[in-house]
Amino acid sequence: MDNIRLTWEIIQANAVKFSKRWEKARNEEAQAQAFEIDFFKVFGIEDPESIGDFEYKVPLDDGHVGYIDYLWKKYIAVEMKSRGKDLGEAYDQLKDYVIHLPAGDMPDLLMVCDFENIVLHRRSTGERFAFKTKELHKHVKRFANIAGYETTRVYENQVEVNVRAAEKMAKLHDALKDHGYEGHDLEVYLVRLLFCLFADDTGIFPSDSFVNYIENSKEDGKDLSDRIGRLFEVLNMSDEARKKRTLLSADLLQFRYINGGLFASLLPSADFDAKMRRILLDCCNFNWNKISPAVFGAMFQGVMDKDQRRELGAHYTSEENILKLINPLFMDELWEEFDRIKSDSVKLDRFHDKISRLKFLDPACGCGNFLIITYRELRLLELEVLKMRINNVNMIIDISPMLKVNVEQFYGIEYEDFPCQIAQAGMWLMDHQMNLRAAEEFGTYYARLPLTQSATIIHGNALQLDWESIVSKYELSYILGNPPFIGYSLQSEEQKADILSVYVDSENRPIKNAGKIDYVAAWYYKAAKLMAGTDIRTAFVSTNSIVQGEQVSAVWRTLYDQFGIHIDFGYRTFIWNNEAKGKAAVHCVIVGFSSNNKESNKVIYENGDIRTKAQNINPYLVDAPDVFIDSRSTALCPSPPMFWGNKPVDGGNLILSKSEYEEMIDRDPSVKKYIRKMYGAEEYINNIERYCLWLIDTAPHEIRELPDVLKRVEACRQFRLDSKKEATRKAADYPSRFMEVRQPDTDYIIVPSVSSERRRYIPIGFLPSEIIVNNAVHIIANATLYHFGVLTSNVHMAWVRAVCGRLKSDYRYSKDIVYNNFPWPEATNEQKTIIEYAAQGVLDARSKFPGSTLADMYDPLTMPKDLLKAHQKLDRAVMLAYGFSVKDTNEAKCVALLMERYRSLSDKSATK
Repeated sequence: MDNIRLTWEIIQANAVKFSKRWEKARNEEAQAQAFEIDFFKVFGIEDPESIGDFEYKVPLDDGHVGYIDYLWKKYIAVEMKSRGKDLGEAYDQLKDYVIHLPAGDMPDLLMVCDFENIVLHRRSTGERFAFKTKELHKHVKRFANIAGYETTRVYENQVEVNVRAAEKMAKLHDALKDHGYEGHDLEVYLVRLLFCLFADDTGIFPSDSFVNYIENSKEDGKDLSDRIGRLFEVLNMSDEARKKRTLLSADLLQFRYINGGLFASLLPSADFDAKMRRILLDCCNFNWNKISPAVFGAMFQGVMDKDQRRELGAHYTSEENILKLINPLFMDELWEEFDRIKSDSVKLDRFHDKISRLKFLDPACGCGNFLIITYRELRLLELEVLKMRINNVNMIIDISPMLKVNVEQFYGIEYEDFPCQIAQAGMWLMDHQMNLRAAEEFGTYYARLPLTQSATIIHGNALQLDWESIVSKYELSYILGNPPFIGYSLQSEEQKADILSVYVDSENRPIKNAGKIDYVAAWYYKAAKLMAGTDIRTAFVSTNSIVQGEQVSAVWRTLYDQFGIHIDFGYRTFIWNNEAKGKAAVHCVIVGFSSNNKESNKVIYENGDIRTKAQNINPYLVDAPDVFIDSRSTALCPSPPMFWGNKPVDGGNLILSKSEYEEMIDRDPSVKKYIRKMYGAEEYINNIERYCLWLIDTAPHEIRELPDVLKRVEACRQFRLDSKKEATRKAADYPSRFMEVRQPDTDYIIVPSVSSERRRYIPIGFLPSEIIVNNAVHIIANATLYHFGVLTSNVHMAWVRAVCGRLKSDYRYSKDIVYNNFPWPEATNEQKTIIEYAAQGVLDARSKFPGSTLADMYDPLTMPKDLLKAHQKLDRAVMLAYGFSVKDTNEAKCVALLMERYRSLSDKSATK
């Protein structure tokens, strides 16, 4: 039978029926194929075998055969598992099979499923999605290609609407500011206009009343300021007061009394001209009913300049990313509880009371995005509660007395005044949107006006305020948010002082290294301190630096020791996008933690919401024992020492590009003996030709006889003399050499200090002593093939990925954190010989491609098969030396075993 292209409405209806039919399915062997056949029928594919294959055989490199549960070449591969199985492992297995397919057969969609959950990866865009099978009807457009439609991104329309709205408000902001209306008055004025625009399209005002009111002004805009000021006055006027104002015109009386303090203060007039009037009308003609109130955060960022944005660490976020935090923190748990008790009316009433008593604090709330979306999600849950209580949702009833969840459950702290006002207004607008949603369900319009309830948004420095003065810790349920992303090197003096005043020991003294941690860490400390001895749970978005490298010990050890916190869930590094103009994309993590250790369902999320259950989540966000890997000056295990490369500090005067080298040799061939090839990380990986003057042990008269060399030496001397650093100025005494020299006199291993995270292995190698390296690499002299083999193995790379620092998401290798703490295996001589043999195989495989750079050879898309096979052989040899099972040890388990070994070795080291 031919496959039929169905409409999306039919596909969604099919998906609902499909989810219902399979809601109790559990067993892969007995039910997987029937499930897959039925799944494809959702999209109009009646006979999946006519276009693909079940149990498709894939030859693997080790001689074994893998089986893909279902493969439709170029389109989709499906891997089924029994309910409750680890879908992270299932995805790794499917991905490994797919990469062994011919390039022309590789599918765009990779789907893993345990009947209850679906995880989908789209190779062409890098997107990954995870959702419940029962929610398939909400996600059918993610399978557009198999349904016969062009693939689209589900979130684009909402994002586009929000961004357009933000840009329109930014234009209005700029126009007002250009005419001298600025500061606090401008900020309040904009928030009021935003409220009016939204009210005009959502039923708070009579339909189009605001736009008509603006259009009735003069075309030159001269009377617009007075008209708007008059309207603001009326919006703050109670019904009783209006009755006394008998001369108020009908076009003003049509607007409802708002209250809530939004229109309370008297603002100076803002002058308008014809152009500004057109900008405002353009805003009026936009459909504000389609936006999310969370757009106000993006709008605020859109009108800030770049310097201010960087200083404040402001990264306003998309709704999709906010849900990454609030769902695992509390919403998933609340929905699960609702599903358990929804058929019991007594328990349902108690549950309704429970969610109406929950209280939320965002101590860095910005424009309120997290509070606004949390409120929306809680109201959506309440709506489902009410549906169950009322049973017959087709009847028309007055729902207002039954609504219990309200904005007074929400608290925020924000450093800047303008976002405070936006957050307050945004909560009101979301409240109205949710009241409209209730009206759609129950047939009666309800607007909570005049505004008598409001969120508590405090203007102040959260690190200097007592959070419990805002909401009692015995009433507070959750702390959440997105505190400022500011690295310690970028902090202002005030911010540094904040950190030192907050991050203190039990005797109120700044803890060791408090001056070298990210600003966000102070929010972790204050939250942990408030949470101690309570059931409060917290989750923050943070830059990934706090779970990597030397910051881990500095940030987390105090929280564990002083407050007894533990991590409940974590999102490993991902890019945190937002919807703002000039948006910032930051490499982030989400950490959920608490001090009450009742939580047993610990989960690690990564690669687009793939969930992995964990026994314990340590501060590196891996399922492993709680360890703190401190900086070490010497190696934990017997191994040759690692050093930085040579440090020039020369202003570039001792360094030569390829063209500079050739020009110097052309002018004076005798210079050649004083020039050596030089590598940094970039030069080594990409085989970029660079050179340096290497004048160690060169006689002074030789240097004086080389004019080009002497000129560069003098320039180096002057550069160092001009430095503000005393150590650099002292180095001006020897300007003919690098400031710090650590060049080995034997062959050595080179380890790039920064390398792309896309690579499966950091390109490590051997160099002869004649090649100079700078301080962008690390070096190991007197190293053997055994050391090279272990360091370039997947075991060492697992350690690197878990504990190294990052530059954005790139690996930033560290000798004191990564290398000196690395728990080497206790390999036998026979095992060492096997590793050395396999390590030589890696070098031999590289030598087959003399025209390719290491960047070419280690790119996942172009890595030669021979090189990959050589690495895999080496990986197996190293894993066996550790005693790890090659078959059963994935990277997560490998890291856990390494950290257990590290803890054992470091404990022994401490007792010596």
